Amino acid sequence: MKLSELLQFNDIVIQCHDNPDADALASGAALHWYFTKMDKKVRFIYRGNNQTQKSNLVIMLSDLAIPISYEPEFDENPELLITVDCQYGQRNVTTTTARNIAIIDHHQITVTLPEFAEVRSNIGSCSTVVWNLIREEGLDVNEDKNLPTALYYGLYSDTNRLSEISHPLDRDMLDSLTIQRSLITKMSNANISLKELKITGKAILEYEFFEDHKYLILRAEPCDPNILGVISDFSLETDSVDVCLAYYVNPYEIKYSVRSCTKEVHANELAAFLGEGVGGGGGHIYKAGGSIHPEKLVKDPAVYLKDRMAEYFNMYTILYTKDTVLDTADMSLYEKLPQEVGTVRLADIFPANTQVEIRTLEGDVVISVEDDSFLMIGIEGEVYPINQTKLLARYKSLGRPYSRSFEYSPSIKNLATGEKTDVMSHAQAVVSHGGGLIYAKPLDHCVKLFTLWDEEKYYLGNIGDYIAIRAEDEHDIYIIKKHIFPQLYKEIEPTI
Repeated sequence: MKLSELLQFNDIVIQCHDNPDADALASGAALHWYFTKMDKKVRFIYRGNNQTQKSNLVIMLSDLAIPISYEPEFDENPELLITVDCQYGQRNVTTTTARNIAIIDHHQITVTLPEFAEVRSNIGSCSTVVWNLIREEGLDVNEDKNLPTALYYGLYSDTNRLSEISHPLDRDMLDSLTIQRSLITKMSNANISLKELKITGKAILEYEFFEDHKYLILRAEPCDPNILGVISDFSLETDSVDVCLAYYVNPYEIKYSVRSCTKEVHANELAAFLGEGVGGGGGHIYKAGGSIHPEKLVKDPAVYLKDRMAEYFNMYTILYTKDTVLDTADMSLYEKLPQEVGTVRLADIFPANTQVEIRTLEGDVVISVEDDSFLMIGIEGEVYPINQTKLLARYKSLGRPYSRSFEYSPSIKNLATGEKTDVMSHAQAVVSHGGGLIYAKPLDHCVKLFTLWDEEKYYLGNIGDYIAIRAEDEHDIYIIKKHIFPQLYKEIEPTI
């Protein structure tokens, strides 16, 4: 959906969920700003039984002039109602009648979406979703003095002080905003009340420790989600504890925070696993979080999380390729297929010795540009560096630009100047020669694989993915996702 599609309506009400948080306030304020610029009659409201009293939000409302009003008895019938940071019909938002409904959100979809909807469940905040919608209309939120700070704080609050960001679009927004940092500090330092301090202490005292896999589970009373981060961060400093899960349960959601200090457990992966099918989660390797819809559980939340944690730790085999030799007797031999991909010569974009940051869906990569530095762009938009010698040995040029659409188009930024450019606008098409031989087989169990080229970060193989060994090197073991394997390799029939 594009915001311009909603300009056909003139009487617009924006409603966030009851008991709004910083993200709801910021994203609603940004929509109010946009429709005001478009000369529409627009109001921003929240309903429910409770008026906002939390210290950091009171500061936000006042110092950032958030144009919202508390309307518990709202009974008008606007031409268009936009629910923001929530979905019309959910239990956390009081139902308001309207002639047309639109939904803008970043949570998991739990209702039937109307014609006008933009729900990005893999984005860290609704603030990011709205910022991107406004950007796509050719407008810059930095035109307003307060709005960039509000949007930053919305993402900051919904991702536990930015520690649970997983999508590059969130990082793009952070890079673009001109914020009042003193106000961020002011609001952050008013984030915990004496009541929440007591909640923190009680949760820590009532921990459950699982010695076999060195993890803690801590249940807190309902609180600001950032308090879960405080609880898990502090608890992770305990000797012999490698992983922490802190959570609370309220009628509308189960919110959780995950922390890890061991390379064998990625917090973002564990957070996603806990929410799979019943919610969603993500973040960084060491800090992550998520939420679960209680109505999707058939078990008590405490039992569900305890069982799910045990399932996670018991389902993986960990392999370190430098110490592993796999038996190829039950593996098939495959030949690499010619495959069109993209390549970019970095020195054509930035001078040699420039430190650059490459932003992709998989994360940010920092490298130094050399005269022979190239980027390869794979069939799913994955980006990895390669030198000129290897490029020429494995690929030939097709003499034309490489054009392909991905969920997120990779970008590259000069770290010294901040100059940023789209990678795809510089990409040239090449095709692999094919012919590389591997032994491979589908996995019948889950594997965490530490490769020769990265012994600190594992690659995850799920059931059905392929584990592969380069024919000429028994220690060059890697994972190939099942949905792209047939596009990359063909089986070689055994000779009789």
